[in-house]
Amino acid sequence: MTEMISATVLLFLIMDPLGNLPIFMSVLKHLDPKRRRVVLIREMLIALFLMLIFLFAGEKILSFLNLRTETVSISGGIILFLIAIKMIFPSQENNSSGLPAGEEPFLVPMAIPLVAGPSILATLMLLSHQYPNQLGHLTLALFIAWGLSMAILLLSNLFLRLLGDKGVSALERLMGLVLVMLSTQMFLDGIRAYLKI
Repeated sequence: MTEMISATVLLFLIMDPLGNLPIFMSVLKHLDPKRRRVVLIREMLIALFLMLIFLFAGEKILSFLNLRTETVSISGGIILFLIAIKMIFPSQENNSSGLPAGEEPFLVPMAIPLVAGPSILATLMLLSHQYPNQLGHLTLALFIAWGLSMAILLLSNLFLRLLGDKGVSALERLMGLVLVMLSTQMFLDGIRAYLKI
């Protein structure tokens, strides 16, 4: 149960819905509000499907690549640490969507890499490798984290109104600090497991 809660928190922090709010808003701003909702739901479902593939095929991917758990744990910790640093010290370039004006996003940049980015896919592979007998719990954790992210993104206007730009930015930095601690723990676990061998 504890693993499930910590997996849910970890996955939610990596999905970073609050950090993605301004980007999602800028990508979808030219669309009709009803169409905006449809596109957002579609992109989130594509991201969920991709994440489920990596969760269930993670073990096979790791054995195919001949990677040890410690390797994935250490590299996963480093990747998450770098993401956390970007959350705490965001650059202005993050807000560019890379889409031509007036074009409706499909797959990129919303589903991939904003929601289902390399970091969350690597984390799902690691979790499925670490807890092979708890795939049900991990699936539930993924659905909860995804559902919370979806709710925040669907209520983006409300969140931006309530918190304001500074509030969203402060909350994202706080989430970044939590992610720094989780990534450090993942890195240390990998080092500990490696030194035992």
